[in-house]
Amino acid sequence: MTLPHDEVVPILDFGSQTAQLIARRVRDAGVFSILVNPDISAAKLAAMKPKGIILSGGPASVYEPGAPVCDEAIFDLGVPVLGICYGMQLMCRALGATVSRADHREFGRAMLALGASEHLFVGVPARTTVWMSHGDQIADLSAANLIPLASTDTCLYAAVASTDPARRLFGVQFHPEVTHTPHGTDIIRNFLYEICACRGDWRMVNFAEAEAARIRDRVGDGHVICGLSGGVDSSVAAALIHRAIGDRLTCVFVDTGLLRKNERALVESTFRDHFHIDLRVADAASAFLGDLVGVTEPQEKRRRIGARFIRVFEEAARDVKDAQFLAQGTLYPDVIESGGGHAGKAAGIKLHHNVGGLPPDLKFTLVEPLRDLFKDEVRRLGEVLGLPRQIVWRHPFPGPGLAVRVLGEVTPDRVETIRECDEILLEEIIAAGLYEKTSQVFAVLLPVQSVGVMGDGRTYENAVAIRAVETQDFMSADWSRLPYDVLATISTRIINEVRGVNRVVYDISSKPPATIEWE
Repeated sequence: MTLPHDEVVPILDFGSQTAQLIARRVRDAGVFSILVNPDISAAKLAAMKPKGIILSGGPASVYEPGAPVCDEAIFDLGVPVLGICYGMQLMCRALGATVSRADHREFGRAMLALGASEHLFVGVPARTTVWMSHGDQIADLSAANLIPLASTDTCLYAAVASTDPARRLFGVQFHPEVTHTPHGTDIIRNFLYEICACRGDWRMVNFAEAEAARIRDRVGDGHVICGLSGGVDSSVAAALIHRAIGDRLTCVFVDTGLLRKNERALVESTFRDHFHIDLRVADAASAFLGDLVGVTEPQEKRRRIGARFIRVFEEAARDVKDAQFLAQGTLYPDVIESGGGHAGKAAGIKLHHNVGGLPPDLKFTLVEPLRDLFKDEVRRLGEVLGLPRQIVWRHPFPGPGLAVRVLGEVTPDRVETIRECDEILLEEIIAAGLYEKTSQVFAVLLPVQSVGVMGDGRTYENAVAIRAVETQDFMSADWSRLPYDVLATISTRIINEVRGVNRVVYDISSKPPATIEWE
């Protein structure tokens, strides 16, 4: 595994809902982190030359049959280890401690009392609030060569450390990665700096230089085709690859017939005029829409769109000399949500067209320079690369386009309906000064019709849902509290101006349990 930085802290993901948050907190501290399968061998971990290792939480009980485990040789690598919740219990049990069901389960805030203020707890108050979420506890440490560092009223061993300081093994029963633990960031930073002796120089400037060098090494004298959608991810990927190999990059913009209004013109003006990149436009709207006739299942939509993308690229590549590589703006959340990549316990929530929707007979070698980055990191990289602000801070748009915002069958008329709704929505969000205060805003055409009244007549027409969210990393998100008067204006305009719509509703679901996109 080639990593984008020489200082890395791998995180063994045991299925925690907050494993990605751990990775974010580590990166925010200036250290590169990556989620890996929990059953990764100690030898493979050692090959990464990690500065430290973190074991995440998880929903299982360590004593249950079939519960996920790790290679116990990890604890003998001489590398610092921090176990969090389930990860702590797993480490303690491997070292000889007893783990059992607790008399008092802890879910929510608890008061932590420190017995030691060094190591993990430098600068942390002697009593501090932490976030607990566990039904099991360490019952006995006597056989494990571990000592307690902190406790709560109902958890005697809320933090532990190895008796031998040279082993540098630590565990916390609480979750330092969540905002409900006020000094959690300090604890994670102490692990990284005080215990792992990290430099903390993971920066986007360094990443841009290192990744450009990696692209040059991988591509050699070859030519790269980049699937350019005009969104943040593919735009940043294109700019980075262009920095690396110059005119040996050809961008292909596919007009799928599933784009936002005026999208094609925006992309052509930005990348031809601003960056002077070789841009080819492939008009394939009829082919994409033809593939979707009669299809209603979301994953099948994504599979067909992904397959068609590749066929269009292959056609475009015939005129490009030495086109051996296909570049995509795949991000870390795409990999995690698709159940692929390094996170072995991540569930396959949905296929992304550039992760799970690719055909098995792909004729290109993939180049995915953003595959290890979160969305906000990509935006920072875009600024480093000099992309225009309106591109860097543009709201995300799904690779399959409006096909996954038309619930049910995708037809030209239904696509045009949601395209007009989307344009009105964005106009009003921008006019209200809310575009950069929200992370993603879009409209969804629902597969239902409802009764309405227009003039003196009864209508039976389409319902449209409005979705607006706020998020830092798109792994979790909360719905935006848009002003009522803005929502009223949006609803009135859509119903009055878009033929066939007589009802507008507002989605107030958070992620999780919902996803941001409806499909």
